[in-house]
Amino acid sequence: MATSAVPGVIAELLSILRTPAIPDVDVIDGPPTDDVNTQDLICIGWTPDGDQAAELQQNFNAAGARTRDETIAITGTVDVWSGDSDFAAARGRVFALLGEIEQRIRATGPNPEAPTLNGAVLWAHLTSGALRQSYTDQGARAALSFTVSCHARI
Repeated sequence: MATSAVPGVIAELLSILRTPAIPDVDVIDGPPTDDVNTQDLICIGWTPDGDQAAELQQNFNAAGARTRDETIAITGTVDVWSGDSDFAAARGRVFALLGEIEQRIRATGPNPEAPTLNGAVLWAHLTSGALRQSYTDQGARAALSFTVSCHARI
């Protein structure tokens, strides 16, 4: 019996975002490990302002304590570098990529199991985000930290 659905949730979220590949975007598990100053990224399980990858809470779902309900919040970041001083372009791209994430975890004809993250949870959806903008020697940067909230039965 699994003690938490978190490992499977992160694995399925990565799988959904990697297949098919999003053009010109690296989808990575956790924090970047190399220089990412000039590429667009989606990081699952990491935000630049903290090292918390996920948060979970569990309770028994009924008398008898045979199964538990788990509420999960997976953190992530979309990070975009423009190469120039155009914040509007970077901001537009970061929100377009957030829209891609949201679309991929919604039920669609080709992927009816997306909201369950292919069976890893009972449901999942995008629930929050925080935009940060900065200017660097590589140009305008927009970073949007987000949360995918899930409910699982373990």
